[in-house]
Amino acid sequence: MNAGSPSRAAAPQAPAYSLWQLVRYMLALGTWGFGGPVALVGYMYRDLVEKRHWISESDYKEGLALAQLMPGPLAAQLAIYLGYVHYRIRGATLVGVAFVLPSFLMVVAIGAVYTRYGGIGWMQAVFYGVGAAVVGIIAMSAYKLTTKNISGDKLLWAIFLVSAAVTVITRSEIVWIFLGSGVLVWLVRTPPKFTGDAMHSWAAPLVGWLALDTVDWHKLGQIGAYFAYAGSFVFGSGLAIVPFLYGGVVQEYHWLTDRQFVDAVAVAMITPGPVVITTGFIGYLVAGFWGAVVAALGTFVPCYLFTILPAPYFKKHGKRPAIVAFVDGVTAAAIGAITGAVIVIGQRSIIDWVTAGLALVTVALLWRFKKFPEPLIVVAAALIGLVVYPLMTHA
Repeated sequence: MNAGSPSRAAAPQAPAYSLWQLVRYMLALGTWGFGGPVALVGYMYRDLVEKRHWISESDYKEGLALAQLMPGPLAAQLAIYLGYVHYRIRGATLVGVAFVLPSFLMVVAIGAVYTRYGGIGWMQAVFYGVGAAVVGIIAMSAYKLTTKNISGDKLLWAIFLVSAAVTVITRSEIVWIFLGSGVLVWLVRTPPKFTGDAMHSWAAPLVGWLALDTVDWHKLGQIGAYFAYAGSFVFGSGLAIVPFLYGGVVQEYHWLTDRQFVDAVAVAMITPGPVVITTGFIGYLVAGFWGAVVAALGTFVPCYLFTILPAPYFKKHGKRPAIVAFVDGVTAAAIGAITGAVIVIGQRSIIDWVTAGLALVTVALLWRFKKFPEPLIVVAAALIGLVVYPLMTHA
């Protein structure tokens, strides 16, 4: 009896949710989660940490730090890590698929329509309204993350402000800012004894993906290898991958024209889920359905590996004071970059008094009504865009 008691006491507490509950949540978020990575990580924090209490504050911060440090799409990596927290590889795999699948199916359907009818003229009008509303949504997400995680720590505020400023100035997220911020807080809070056993083994293999059908196997091989490379070596969230993709699919391989590439970026902005799902749309335009499958796998498999391989080390060593300090520093830099991204995206999307008004109304609604559904805002903004954009362009 006595021998068995300690083991029972030391057993980890059962999670407050089932794996299928988390999978259903990620499936819904992938279906209705508009706003890109900044909004998506904010939704996960609001829903899983604040409302449902399924994920602890520390686990969320560890996941956000890992997602910022590894190459690949921020929101997808955070979702995969949160699936790993209590359900390990099975949870990470099922949650990752559930999060990505809805938007993948949407971009494949849009790709089919696009190729059949030779472009989508209404897309720009939809983005006119949706882009402005998204700025309001992500501004509120950034505000909530900042007030919850930065608190009164002057060092974290300094890191936050520097990271936000660098993001605005460079229009990109620089991984060395995240790493340097983590090391700085670690050195200030818990001066090291140089044991060197915690932050280790962060390498993952580069994944190349082969095709499955009787279409052009050589082209599918090129698509898989190229998008695996992009998913493995491009740091930063959301649209950070766009310049890299432009250089490859337009300038190097000539798979798309400039116009088609712009439309692909627009598709990413007006569909829910991770922004980099635009790779699926690009793959469809290049090689049909299997091109979309191979491009999406090439993009997301590396980020899956970059998440689950270091995850055990984060879980094992994440509660050590030095690692907590490191994660706090990275988190402050990440939230600063997210806040800076609000300004960068706003400069692209707020182009006149109508879009400025849409963004402000969105902020006001989310501020006044805490549970106001974001998808309803996005749908309304899209309808406004369809009506107003032609009038503004012909004025």
